[in-house]
Amino acid sequence: MFDVAIVGAGPVGLAAAIEAKRAGLSYVVLEKGCVANAIFEYPSFMTFFTTAERLEIGNHPFVTGTEKATRREALAYYRLVSARENLNLRQYCEVTAIHPAPAGFTLEVNAKNGDMTTVECRTCMVATGYFDNPNHLGIAGEDFENVSHYYTEAHPFWGLNVTVVGGGNSAADAALDLYRHGVNVTLVHRGADLRHTIKYWVKPDLENRIKEGSIKACLSSTVKEITDNAVILETAAGEVSIPTDFTFLLVGYTPDTTMLEEAGIKVDKDGRIQYHPETFESKDLEGLYVIGSVYAGRFTGQVFIENGKVDAVKAVTDIQQKLLTREASIAQL
Repeated sequence: MFDVAIVGAGPVGLAAAIEAKRAGLSYVVLEKGCVANAIFEYPSFMTFFTTAERLEIGNHPFVTGTEKATRREALAYYRLVSARENLNLRQYCEVTAIHPAPAGFTLEVNAKNGDMTTVECRTCMVATGYFDNPNHLGIAGEDFENVSHYYTEAHPFWGLNVTVVGGGNSAADAALDLYRHGVNVTLVHRGADLRHTIKYWVKPDLENRIKEGSIKACLSSTVKEITDNAVILETAAGEVSIPTDFTFLLVGYTPDTTMLEEAGIKVDKDGRIQYHPETFESKDLEGLYVIGSVYAGRFTGQVFIENGKVDAVKAVTDIQQKLLTREASIAQL
């Protein structure tokens, strides 16, 4: 029986584990992939928007070669912090269900080797983020092998026709990286302009590549269908077919709250979870805490590592106080 089980080993989940350990709580971190799995899934040569010190957890300095950290540096940092703290971390253990129990919660866990186990805990913190749940367009061809909701790197697509769908940072980074590695890129976005939230040093670069014709842009356009060799668009001028060998649908990600809803958590029409802002304990299920972006629904752009790790501190503080109060009450009996 753990004092707290933490679901998710991203930066926020790791920050929660460090706080729990320092608070003297018994804990376990359960991660369905590798440590910092979402960052591992980022584009291979990605650079963070925020500066390195704002990504720090547990007061461990994050030293980088430049002001902004790269994906590779971040992975090395979170591995090193996990090792230095000797965190009780179980990788490749997917929590498939959370059941309220008399003493807290019972978690069903599926390990990579196929073993099914359970974990008992007095409280549970869910820090699963959103990056493993891409938004879908609901169109024909979206599940083809030549379509992906994740971008890694440009090398496999050299000399090919690639369509990138989206108008935010992910789409902008992918389009520029592909172009600079000899790929024929077309960027498709439903808006009339690129999003203003694109990184300030990236947006002018992309706009200039579009202006000079190095990257083709189809704005105010929506994808109607994807075939083996084309992307079919709906535009103001009518239907347009773009020859395409591979398509990246980089249209955002939304937290998957299915498991939480099955446990008794309610979400509103925007997918948001109601919680107590001073503790991040859910309003529907006592003892279950939602930290990081998992509670944000379609508003994930408002939650980052730098404020998500603050959620973790507040949640652990509340858990510690409640468990101490519980122990004092039992002692009086």
